[in-house]
Parts: sequence; C-alpha cells; structure tokens
Amino acid sequence: MKSHLVRWARALTLLGCAGAVAASAVGAPATAEADSPTLRRIRERGELRVCIWPDYYGVTFRNPNTGRLGGIDIELSAALARDLDVKLEYVESSFTQLIDDVAGQRCDVAMFAVGVLPQRQARLAFTQPYLQSDIYAVTTRSNRVVRQWADIDRPGVAVGVQAGTFMEPVMRNALKQAEMVVVKPPATRERELEAGRIDVFMTDYPYSRRLLDNADWAQLVAPPQPFHVLPYAYATHQGEQAWLARLDEFVAAIKRDGRLKAAAARNGLAAIVVN
Repeated sequence: MKSHLVRWARALTLLGCAGAVAASAVGAPATAEADSPTLRRIRERGELRVCIWPDYYGVTFRNPNTGRLGGIDIELSAALARDLDVKLEYVESSFTQLIDDVAGQRCDVAMFAVGVLPQRQARLAFTQPYLQSDIYAVTTRSNRVVRQWADIDRPGVAVGVQAGTFMEPVMRNALKQAEMVVVKPPATRERELEAGRIDVFMTDYPYSRRLLDNADWAQLVAPPQPFHVLPYAYATHQGEQAWLARLDEFVAAIKRDGRLKAAAARNGLAAIVVN
C-alpha cells in the first residue's frame, strides 16, 4: 500500500512538472507579445513596416532601370517578415530623416545598415551589429589634387560628405586644413565631384562598391590604417525592450544559420560582416 502511494505521488509530481513546462512553453511567446506593443501591432495588422534608404547600393538600393529593390537588407528584412509570419511594407527614409522616422514610429525598425553613433543612440535603440565599415575616399582617376590619403587634409581641398551620414561629424572633427562640403539632396556627391565643385568625397564600403562597379571614372582611396571603423545595426524606437530583444534574436539567428553571410556574399559585402 505504501509503495503504491509513493508511486502515485511521484506520478503526480512528474505530471505537474510536465504541465508547468508545457504551460511555460505555450505562455512564453504570449508573454513576450504582451510585453511588446509593437509586436502586438505587427500581428494585428499582419504587416512589418521597415524603414529603408533606397539609394544605398548593396544595402537597400532601387535599381534606376528596373525600379526593383535589392541589397542585403532587402533580403534580410524579407527574412524577418517570414520569421514573424507577416507581410512586409517598406517606408522610404534617409539618414537625415532616420531619427524622426524611427522615434516617431513611422516604421517598426530601420534596416539599412545604420551606423551606431552616440547622437543616434541618444534617441534610438540598436540591435547587436551585423556589419562594420571604415571610411573611404572617392575621387576621379584624372584628379591631380588627391592621389593618396595624405592628400585629403590639405589647404584648398574640398571634401564632400553626405548630409546626415556618420562621415559628417567624423570628418568635421578630423579635417584641420581642408574645407568640408556637406552635400544635401537633390545634389549628389558624384555630381559634385564630376562637376569639380569638390575634389573628393568620403563614403563607406557599401557605397564605394556602387562606384567601383558602375563608374569607370572613379578612383577609391583607402586609408593606410583603420581610420574610423563603425558598427552597423538595425534601429528601433526606445523604451520597448521586448521588441528590441526580438530583433536581437533575429540578428543572432541569421549569424548562426548562415543567412547573413549568404546575403552579404550575394551583395558584395562579405568583407564587412560581423560574426
């Protein structure tokens, strides 16, 4: 009789543990979703809204001939939407609009290789980095003013930077003799360079690939040693840890299962992947 009662008690204990584990497994996603108003809204509308900059070659670039979007973060944003089992909608943004668009929740997440800068961290929340890039210089093959990195910071040299990019504060601090020219849309760095209004412009690895792949007049000037390597991550609004954790989980997953490396290789960015 006693042994029967002991066996019965053990069975109840095991059943209770199994039930607790099952309840935990079922309840975990619901709890995470309850903790994340953003994830709940995404589920309710069946759609993930992703901010992109459609002029970022290799990252989120709209082909001017076909109108189609391509790049590493076009692929990976589609992967995130599939993981969440929702549709995908792109919200066009830019580096000058980034903080207002994301903090104002025009989109759920910005996925266009956003440099992790202190002024952005003050307003936005970032995932772990997935890419990183140094700063490179682009000039023309015929340019006689800038032939090497040491030629950039000299009197009389006009150095272009795209408004809103991380090159703007970095070069403002770094240049001691050259003149910095902030290029704002609709002007472009390429047109300013070809017109002779600047001697060189600063960019990152992904954008430099655009010129090397498409402009036979372009000459890349690399720094002789690391100049200002910056991590790139995905950005979302602050104050919602559960949604940020879900995005971080996605970044960890694409690193682990090879989706990040494969997408980077297809878009010419394998050299700047963060493992």
